[in-house]
Amino acid sequence: FEVEMEQREETVVPGQKLGHVDDLESGEGTYVIHPYIFSSVVGYKIVKDAQVGGESTPASSNGSKKQRVSVTKEKQPALVPEVKNIVTAKVVRVNPRHAQTRILCVGTTALRDNFRGIIRVENVRATEPDKVEIYKSFRPGDVVLAEVISLGDSRSYELSTARNDLGVVFATSMSGETMIPISWKEMQCPKTKMIEE
Repeated sequence: FEVEMEQREETVVPGQKLGHVDDLESGEGTYVIHPYIFSSVVGYKIVKDAQVGGESTPASSNGSKKQRVSVTKEKQPALVPEVKNIVTAKVVRVNPRHAQTRILCVGTTALRDNFRGIIRVENVRATEPDKVEIYKSFRPGDVVLAEVISLGDSRSYELSTARNDLGVVFATSMSGETMIPISWKEMQCPKTKMIEE
């Protein structure tokens, strides 16, 4: 088993010199070109004091115990949307049956990977869902808060804006101005004073 005594982190790139073989032992994500150890991946440099199998690692040239240097690719696992998560998404396409979105954030955490979402006409609002006209609710470029209601198919998550605290949070008018909300279902262009649902 391995007992970690010390850990320091810094971002490194492939080919970056990490240290000398007299002072450090090469670990995962590194390679040796005598007498130096280099990073083989982009990631985080980790230096550990370690005991392997109950035995100490060999001593370095100055008599102190050798440390192992390694490079890990990710500091934390990638975040993916899950059912009941509130997500921030940008509308990319609209048709009469649904709005297609690109999910940008889960809660307040930005996503590294691209995930697609779909808001079906029946999931736009809780009241009178049969009277919803998707073109009046969303336009490409709108930013919405939505809840993940199912994992959908392999291509996209099913989203819903059918709650009072969800829906469009940022929109631009036809004239390119940032719209201002004036009611739960209407926004107004500050330049033209035109009201949109």
